[in-house]
Amino acid sequence: MPLLEGVRVVEFAHMVMGPSCGLMLADLGAEVIKVEPLEGDNTRRLEHAGAGFFPVFNRNKKSLALDLKHPEGRALVIKLVERSDVLTENFRPGALDKLGFSYAALTERNPRLIYCSLKGFLKGPYEHRAALDEVTQMMGGLAYMTGLPDRPLRAGSSVIDILGGTFAALGIVAALRERDQTGRGKRVTSALFETTALLVAQHMAQYELTGEAPPPMSVKRPAWSVYDIFETKDDGRLFVGVVTDTQWEVFCREFGEPQLAADARLKTNGMRVKERGWLIPRLGEIMRRYTKAELAAHLEAIGLPFAPIAKPWDLLEDPHLKASDGLVETRVRGKTIRVPALPLEFDGKRLAKRADPPQVGEHGRELLAELGCSPAEVERLLDRRIVAFPTT
Repeated sequence: MPLLEGVRVVEFAHMVMGPSCGLMLADLGAEVIKVEPLEGDNTRRLEHAGAGFFPVFNRNKKSLALDLKHPEGRALVIKLVERSDVLTENFRPGALDKLGFSYAALTERNPRLIYCSLKGFLKGPYEHRAALDEVTQMMGGLAYMTGLPDRPLRAGSSVIDILGGTFAALGIVAALRERDQTGRGKRVTSALFETTALLVAQHMAQYELTGEAPPPMSVKRPAWSVYDIFETKDDGRLFVGVVTDTQWEVFCREFGEPQLAADARLKTNGMRVKERGWLIPRLGEIMRRYTKAELAAHLEAIGLPFAPIAKPWDLLEDPHLKASDGLVETRVRGKTIRVPALPLEFDGKRLAKRADPPQVGEHGRELLAELGCSPAEVERLLDRRIVAFPTT
């Protein structure tokens, strides 16, 4: 049985942060109803760098498309919320309040409702600012740590949006657990800026403890003595990490380097870090004895961390993901593509896809019938453009 079966979520969300929260709840078995404008979520129509947003974050959901500017459209949403467990939203602060869907108004009608807002900032001086993933990466120091010393650079993924959605889902599950005991819902808020702060917390703590301002990751000052990309005999490249003293002993033994093992300057990781200036070029000579395939096979056999330098699309043919049900076939825009499953196993099994991302209003008829609308009423709502269903 799906873990969250029986939990109904009403999702007012677009782009990445809100839909990623809904994706996690939907994959875990919740019924997630995506409330969209009549023309559908704008994210459906994004191209180029945004083309993957809708296919990745909206599987296993239902779609209800209606006009929230019309009183009847708003009344239908209120009926739906009265029959639901969770509401999620990631619109500008106050946007839903203006429609009559504030936390106070909806929880008065449904005291068991868990109302989750996904915002740019938690309470404080910034809470009314508009925010984006990149905005908070810049102001939260992540872009500084990712880029060159004089050129901050956002991480190469919507990492703050996705993690902010993950924290929202975690908060919702915790609130559901508490509701089992109290019978009452709760307001949950997740935010991009505070998510960014958590991601750079290790650098903040380093500064507090040592007084040393850590440079961007592009400036090689790692905590580990061997944490580098090396070239191989056939012009390949592999990242190799040797991060403990035990791993260093294994490396020296298995690569036939007793002189390095006996070198008093290299006894501990801290000592090896100080010798990186000559040590890394010396290790580079060792790595170039092997082809990329030979070096990877050897490192895997002796249990040392390594990685090929991949591009995101290389993962579509990754043997591990393909063998472990890590890629989910998804039908969208008339095409079948593959996207990653959630990175979870339960009793050794991955979470299955139950449905492709929905068409605009795909589940409108069944949901309206459940809300008490007769077939004639449904047709009237359709004719008056209060609801919309798929055109094909």
